[in-house]
Amino acid sequence: MITITHDAGQVDAVVFGEFTLSDYKEFEEVFNYTVRFEGPVNLFFDLRAMSGFTVDMALEEIRFARAHANDFAQIAVVTSDQWVSWSAWLSQLFVNADVRVFDDADDARAWLAGVESPVQ
Repeated sequence: MITITHDAGQVDAVVFGEFTLSDYKEFEEVFNYTVRFEGPVNLFFDLRAMSGFTVDMALEEIRFARAHANDFAQIAVVTSDQWVSWSAWLSQLFVNADVRVFDDADDARAWLAGVESPVQ
């Protein structure tokens, strides 16, 4: 399950349980709408409650990132899972955005807002 909100050049997504292709497609719709009317956006992705993901979702994420390489401004990923952290860093190969991983959601939001926080 995913919850998504957007406001003023930023899309927030929080994943609960298994991250599926249908969840990712829902994210894509909101992201595409926001980019179309606001240009490159910041992304806040909270994956702390994610229990796993489907293979088709992972493949779609790579395809989408490659197709929208210049549509991201900053990407903040909140997780304590080392595998998810590694994959977030790997995604930097596909997008022209600053990607950072955080353990704390408040630190991630502060960074997206332009408030200095320690580099993760």
